[in-house]
Amino acid sequence: MSGEIASRFLATRRFTEQICRPLAIEDFVVQAMPDASPTRWHLAHSTWFFEAFVLARWQANYQPFSADFHYLFNSYYNSLGEQFPRSQRGLLTRPTVAEVFAYRQAVDQRMTELLAVREHAELSQLVELGIQHEQQHQELILTDLKYLLSCNPLTPVYRESGITQSTKPGRKARWKSFPGSMVSIGYGGREFSFDNERPRHQVVLQPFELSDRLATCGEYLEFMNDGGYRRPELWLSLGWSTKREQAWAAPLYWTERDGEWQAFTLNGIRSVRVQDPVVHVSYFEADAYARWRGARLPSEAEWEHAAVELPLDGSFAESEYFHPVEADALRDGLVQMFGEVWQWTQSPYTPYPGYVPPAGALGEYNGKFMCNQYVLRGGSCATPATHIRATYRNFFPPDARWQFSGIRLARDSAGGIKSVQEI
Repeated sequence: MSGEIASRFLATRRFTEQICRPLAIEDFVVQAMPDASPTRWHLAHSTWFFEAFVLARWQANYQPFSADFHYLFNSYYNSLGEQFPRSQRGLLTRPTVAEVFAYRQAVDQRMTELLAVREHAELSQLVELGIQHEQQHQELILTDLKYLLSCNPLTPVYRESGITQSTKPGRKARWKSFPGSMVSIGYGGREFSFDNERPRHQVVLQPFELSDRLATCGEYLEFMNDGGYRRPELWLSLGWSTKREQAWAAPLYWTERDGEWQAFTLNGIRSVRVQDPVVHVSYFEADAYARWRGARLPSEAEWEHAAVELPLDGSFAESEYFHPVEADALRDGLVQMFGEVWQWTQSPYTPYPGYVPPAGALGEYNGKFMCNQYVLRGGSCATPATHIRATYRNFFPPDARWQFSGIRLARDSAGGIKSVQEI
C-alpha cells in the first residue's frame, strides 16, 4: 500500500477531530432533531465504517473493538444487520465520548498497521471510499451541530470567525448564455468518484442561461417583502402545504428583531448581510423564489456542463469561515460555483442510464436513496475542499433546510445580455 493513501487516511481522521475541538462535552451527545445525529455518533460511525468494511475483511484474525458497536453505529446497511434507530441516537448515554475517542484511536492504530504491510488495489479503493465517507460526516458534524446550537436561547458560538467582508455594494448578477448541444455528463476519469456519478453519458441541452453568481440575502429579502411566503401561486402544491405546516416565513436560522433580520451562524448571531448568498433554504423555497424572479432552477446537467471547466475555488471547510462568502466583484464569468452553498437543481435524484450499484453492502451507499430526493451541486462552506468535483451529486428531500443549501437561477435562453434583476 502506498504511503500516500495511509497519510491521507490519518490526515482526514485528524481533521475530523480538529472540527470537534471547540465543542463542550454536551455538544457531542445531544440530538436536536430526527434527521440530525449527535457528534459522538458521527465520530463512531465513521470509525465503524473502516472497521466493518476494511479491517473485518483485510486484517487476519481481527477482533472487533466492541461487538455492541456493530449494532449501535451501523447507519443503514441492512445487509450487515440491524441498526439502532436513527431518531433515537440522542438517547444513547453509552458509550461515553471518551470511549468513542478510544475506539477511534484503536481503529486508527490497526488501520495504520494494516496499510503498512498490505498492498492491494481493492483495499486501496475501500480505504479511499472510507476517506470520502469520513469527509461527508465532517460536513454533517457541522450542519447537525449548527442546528443543535441554534435551539439554545443562549445562542452559543461554535467558534469566532476570522472572516472580514467588504461593506461595498455587492456584485450585480448577470446572465451567462450556453448554446443548445449534446453534452456528456458524469464522471469518466480514473480518480475517485461515487457510484452515483457514473456512468458518463450524453444529454441533450436546449439553449439556457445561468446567473453568474448565487442569489443573495438582499434579493431573497425582496421576495419576502413582496409576499413570497404568502402567495400560493409561486409555490408547488406540496411546497405550499409544507410551508404552512412548518410555518416558514424566512430561511432557517433567520429571526426579525426590532425591524432587523438577524441570522444564527456557527460564529454566533449576526445581522443578515444583503451581499451574502442566501443559505438554509429548501428546494420548495428555492423553486418559489426562482418562479417569483421569472426564472427557474437549473437542471443538474446544465449545472455540470457550465461548471466542468471551472477551477474548484470557493470557501470550503478548511477556511474555517463556516458561512458563505459574497461574490468577488472583480471577477468576470461564473463565480461561486463551488463552495459557499449547495445549489439546488430541478433534477430528481435518479440513476444515470446504465447505472448498476456495487455488489454487496456497498451497493446500499447511494442507490437505495434514489427516490423522493433532489440533486444539489457544488459543495458548501462546510464541505472539505478535496471532497468536491463538478460531477459530485448530493441529494436531499425537498423540505430539507438544515444543510448549507442555496440558489442559483437559470432560465431558457432569451437572447441578449441582461442583469438578473431586469427580469
